[in-house]
Amino acid sequence: MTFDSIDALQTALAQHAYIADRSLTTAIYLALKLNKPLLLEGEAGVGKTEIAKTLARMLDRHLIRLQCYEGLDVNTTIYEWNYARQMLAIRMLEVTGGKSEAAISNIFGPEFLIKRPLFQAIEESTVAPPVLLIDELDRADEEFEAFLLELLSDWQISIPEIGTVRAATPPTVIITSNRTREVHDALKRRCLFYWVDYPTLEKELEIVRARVPGAGERLSRQVVTFVQELRRMDLYKLPGVAETLDWVTALVALDAAELSQGVVEDTLGAILKFQDDIAQVRGKQVTELLKKAAAV
Repeated sequence: MTFDSIDALQTALAQHAYIADRSLTTAIYLALKLNKPLLLEGEAGVGKTEIAKTLARMLDRHLIRLQCYEGLDVNTTIYEWNYARQMLAIRMLEVTGGKSEAAISNIFGPEFLIKRPLFQAIEESTVAPPVLLIDELDRADEEFEAFLLELLSDWQISIPEIGTVRAATPPTVIITSNRTREVHDALKRRCLFYWVDYPTLEKELEIVRARVPGAGERLSRQVVTFVQELRRMDLYKLPGVAETLDWVTALVALDAAELSQGVVEDTLGAILKFQDDIAQVRGKQVTELLKKAAAV
């Protein structure tokens, strides 16, 4: 599937329940058209990861996800040899007497290779370019970033025992960062960049309508107003859009038609994930926020 305009892409995203404003849609459009990685930064829960998931569904492509963490290395991101299977094959050769050089070299064939996400992304590109999600890059070490520089430039991997594997067509790459540390400038230069901010009230209301269609209009507007007011407070962790959707879904499951003191107090854990934040909001603060939400 290709898109001949930004408006067409924005419409397609909306049809797949992802509400994107024009500036974000433009960044996605250029990433697809220019075949460049798209680096998305922003607070947790604002919809960065969901962009990759939506693109994979929309383009009918395989989504390959690499979840980053401290200590990532070649074995966990590209490939490693299946040593247990190799040892079993060696034992079989010893039993059958097949100790020729050709037989031994077969032990380092593709069938003994365990392919990790980055290798899979390159290999699958020969059939149909997948969507590669490198999620929360800021959690990985700077050494992993340095490795990505070469990969994002050349889209090839050299395996000493097999040779060089190149991508026929580079995958569509979405990189996300919650900015717990700064991503290196060299990597940013290889990507298009977009900062995903908290949505406005009306945009967040559109997201709720698209994602939780079973919620009533009054409940949806009250919840969004309540969350928008929460983001004005000095909390340890402000609720993201993901928390808004979780809360609305929970309220629908409880058959709540509107917010009340009791139902908010009972479900604060759906939007606030730290006890200090819950303690700060509970009680008098909930009452004040409910007044603002009820006024919409």
